[in-house]
Amino acid sequence: MAFWFKNLTVFRFTEPCTLDPDSLAVALSRSRFRVCGSQDLVTRGWVPPLGGEDGALVHAAGGFWLVCLQTEEKVLPAEVIGDALEARVSEIEDREARKVRRKEKETLRDEVLLALLPRAFTRRKRLYAYLDPRGGWLVVNGTPGSAVDEFTSLLRKAVGSLPTATLRTAQHPDVTLTAWLADAPPAGWLIGDSATLREDDRGAKWTASAADLCSDDTRAHLAAGQQVTRLAVEWQERLSCVLGDDHAVRRLRFLDVVQEQLADTNAETVAEEIEARFALMTLELAAFLPALVEAFGGEALPPEAA
Repeated sequence: MAFWFKNLTVFRFTEPCTLDPDSLAVALSRSRFRVCGSQDLVTRGWVPPLGGEDGALVHAAGGFWLVCLQTEEKVLPAEVIGDALEARVSEIEDREARKVRRKEKETLRDEVLLALLPRAFTRRKRLYAYLDPRGGWLVVNGTPGSAVDEFTSLLRKAVGSLPTATLRTAQHPDVTLTAWLADAPPAGWLIGDSATLREDDRGAKWTASAADLCSDDTRAHLAAGQQVTRLAVEWQERLSCVLGDDHAVRRLRFLDVVQEQLADTNAETVAEEIEARFALMTLELAAFLPALVEAFGGEALPPEAA
């Protein structure tokens, strides 16, 4: 069972959250997941995060609300589409003794795609997130990109209004991480064994993995003016991760002291295992996220306040 969040994209509520678990569940129920129809390329919708068709769409525990977006998409390899299109074009050219032009090929491609869709394989993906109204966080288990953007867009559409914004800190992460690597991190933080440095004016990049970051190589790159864009760290001997210049948290891993707490829960079913991991994970992150913001100089003031 592997339910721990692996990557975090963190959003801040810009206004107090007025939702409650029941109203959120009702809102999500209007956009429940449905399987792809014969002519659908992709469908997305909300599913019970603990599993089961009749499970709750929102799992609430300890003031944290877990939700899950499921995506199903048809898998049609480009070669399959290309071969079918080529066969269709050849058939027309032989039958009508003429050349099929580009614009007609585009139309034929759409027709081929529609014909193949009912026979295509499907694959499913799940994206989890949790809301922490008390702490003012929305935490998505993914790195910044289209999947997270799609998730927040659909969540906002489902609830009507979602006053959140990406995390902004007073000091840009690359400045903080460079200072940590050049000197030392604050109390409670330890430097790990991997880092990525970049020199802005030339775009040169240097990556170290499973390395001693106190080496002469590291110091030489820092002396050349390169900034740290990724840095492996450990926090309070409870978790390790890679911090990035985009405020994302990657390769999150809970360490032995947390894993031992999980072993004491004695979960007997998959749902109980997910529930136990979620409860433990959210408590750890409720302490970690404010510490991370503090390490980056606190939250940046909104533009109007600044």
